[in-house]
Amino acid sequence: MDISVIVPLYNEAESLPKLYEWIARVMKENKFSYEVIFVNDGSTDESWSVIEKLQSDQVPSTKERGEVHGICFRRNYGKSAALYCGFKAAKGDVVITMDADLQDSPDEIPELYRMITEEGYDLVSGWKQKRYDNKLTKNLPSKLFNATARRVTGIQLHDMNCGLKAYRLEVVKNIEVFSEMHRYIPYLAKNAGFTKIGEKVVQHRKREFGVSKFGLNRFVNGYLDLMTLWFLNKFGKQPMHFFGLVGSLMFLIGFIAVIVVGGMKWYALAHHVPAMLVGVNPYFHIAILMMILGCMLFLAGFLAELIIRNSPSRNDYLIKYEI
Repeated sequence: MDISVIVPLYNEAESLPKLYEWIARVMKENKFSYEVIFVNDGSTDESWSVIEKLQSDQVPSTKERGEVHGICFRRNYGKSAALYCGFKAAKGDVVITMDADLQDSPDEIPELYRMITEEGYDLVSGWKQKRYDNKLTKNLPSKLFNATARRVTGIQLHDMNCGLKAYRLEVVKNIEVFSEMHRYIPYLAKNAGFTKIGEKVVQHRKREFGVSKFGLNRFVNGYLDLMTLWFLNKFGKQPMHFFGLVGSLMFLIGFIAVIVVGGMKWYALAHHVPAMLVGVNPYFHIAILMMILGCMLFLAGFLAELIIRNSPSRNDYLIKYEI
């Protein structure tokens, strides 16, 4: 099979028939063998009924309309969970993800497919260079978010969170999308060893039906998730390198500060100079606090190392070739 198209959705019943017809037309024109996997993320409208109808209307004898598959969650889990299940079910050589709101154009699929199969990209991310979203609530925060993501990840993409992406099948089978990490799939792919990541300017269309399901809180959560991924990538296998280093430095600074405070007191007594009691000196308490925090951070790193050593996945490595 050439292509798997994964469409995560939440309350998009009105958009689905038009989206599927558009996908089917593009696939037929380019003579692709394909499947469309709709992942219904706990919708409360008629989305699942529409998916069932699309599945029952397919023509298996000719495959002109491809294969339609559906996954229906019992409740809303989020886009990351939908993509995880879609990736797990995908069988096509190239996997395309797109949103169900008709703001992503299926006409982009042939070029995305070509970039993966002919130019050798592991992942190609869409770039909605001209957007039709609200400039204040979406465009400006998105620019700031992507600038920070480029700085932290080292991946020079203008729109890391674009829903329209293409992947080599091997990529989606070797990454784990969890929590709300769908925003950073290129970073997950890079951490898994898939470094040939490209970008393509894609068409962005105005929403035809319904309303956006995303609020401003996604930008706050996005920054927190980015810091989590950065930490896991850098210290996930060796947490002692972070906690132990920071803890040791804090303990050392606190210990030196205690010696300085004690030395100043000794000097004052030796020269019969009035001096503050050590017990009421604020610097003494700050120094003791730093020593305690340093010990706690060191122990946190030590316990994290023990947990990792007993983890069944401690020696899981992605192997590219084996002969």
